[in-house]
Amino acid sequence: MTSIGAMKIDGYSHISPPRYTEILRKEFPWMYQQILAITPAMYDMEARFKVMDAYAPIAQVLTIGPVPPLEGFATNPKRAVELARLANDEMAELIDKYPERFLAALALLPMNDIDAALVEAERAIKELGFKGAYVHSNIDGKALDSPEFLPLFELLATHDLPLYIHPWRGDDFPDYMTETESKYAIASTFGWPYETTAAMARIVFSGLFERFPGLKVVTHHLGGMVPYYEQRIVQHYGQSESKYHDYNEYLSGLTKAPIDYFKMFYADTAIHGNTPALMLAHSFWGADHIIFGCDMPLGDPQFGMRSYAQTLGAIEAMDIDEVEKQLILGGNVTKLLKLDV
Repeated sequence: MTSIGAMKIDGYSHISPPRYTEILRKEFPWMYQQILAITPAMYDMEARFKVMDAYAPIAQVLTIGPVPPLEGFATNPKRAVELARLANDEMAELIDKYPERFLAALALLPMNDIDAALVEAERAIKELGFKGAYVHSNIDGKALDSPEFLPLFELLATHDLPLYIHPWRGDDFPDYMTETESKYAIASTFGWPYETTAAMARIVFSGLFERFPGLKVVTHHLGGMVPYYEQRIVQHYGQSESKYHDYNEYLSGLTKAPIDYFKMFYADTAIHGNTPALMLAHSFWGADHIIFGCDMPLGDPQFGMRSYAQTLGAIEAMDIDEVEKQLILGGNVTKLLKLDV
């Protein structure tokens, strides 16, 4: 069995640094009240460390929360740039202040100004030492494979650093065309894994992996629907002719089977437990493309306590050897982000 006393690296944790949080409270009170006001571990380091200490030793890789995306609420591009810089600077300060707690961060980008986003990505990587960038599955409704975003993929491939994708679909995205909004939290509970899956498919079939063979993309929530639908992907996209679709058009420019590109993604373990699901992902990706993450502290009434307990317990129960468990718990993200640990 794996000793949960061994070092663990949460490779996809969420944070809202204190000064950044205060600005959100003042400028966007609706979002603050909806998410941050009820999740103190996002910005209160004492509350955050209490959760981390319960599962010590544990360190985190930081991504800015909360959702919705920065460009979704900071609709003025100039303000989005200012907030991104503040958030990134403050994450860098936290890493410097608590180097044993926070090992690295992914850059928040003002994606409603792609030129400014590229400048901020370069600054965060070169000046702040960040280990990649963090975006959402769509940018104001635009797919990630839209031509205007291509330079971001190129930049990260050049630096050999990953792009982290977080799904996003608001309640204003209806579940049925005859309605105007999503009901019963379907948009986030089930829509987000679909958003991840759709973004992955767009990256695959647009040829981004073909164009940038070294591109590394980290997906949230265990790669959405992809591991579960492996054979559906093989059957549907593995045929060149069909009475239903012209698959030749979809496969144009790809030199490998589509399923092989889907296996190039990385996936975190943020499904709040569920060992059989983790084993399914293991059968799809193997141990070396899965990283420990539990969505901390979002979506958890215990602010990460339950998510850590459930996730670590599920990894512990996986029918894999000790070496593979250690890869998932920290080895993979250490290599992926080139961490000095």
